[in-house]
Amino acid sequence: MSEKPSVLFVCVHNAGRSQMAAAWLAHLAGDRIEVRSAGSAPADAVNPAVVEAMREVGIDIAAETPKVLTVDAVQASDVCVTMGCGDACPVFPGKRYLDWKLEDPAGQGVAAVRPIRDEIKARIETLIAEITPEGQGGAE
Repeated sequence: MSEKPSVLFVCVHNAGRSQMAAAWLAHLAGDRIEVRSAGSAPADAVNPAVVEAMREVGIDIAAETPKVLTVDAVQASDVCVTMGCGDACPVFPGKRYLDWKLEDPAGQGVAAVRPIRDEIKARIETLIAEITPEGQGGAE
């Protein structure tokens, strides 16, 4: 089957960690992976410090908006990565669940967001290697 893998990133507000993770995955994997993000209690807007930190690495997420977590989004995803939302994410058989312990960027400035951004990038690079078929868009 040639269907591409899909990943859902979930945090409480969908305003920081999950937005950065989704942006990194879309940026690094291109169209090889379908990307979604959502929050169990979405904020009104993406954290401005997160927008600025991502802008520093050439990724513009200023137009993104927090989205509410739905059962459909989880069902439609192969991998669900939670980031501090506890049991808010519904569990379905056959899905892969990862829980990434990351500091919450809420209320913090850009300087505090940068190391979170960089840690998320490293985790995304590992995730891409784990879920994409070998040789598909590789560097060799």
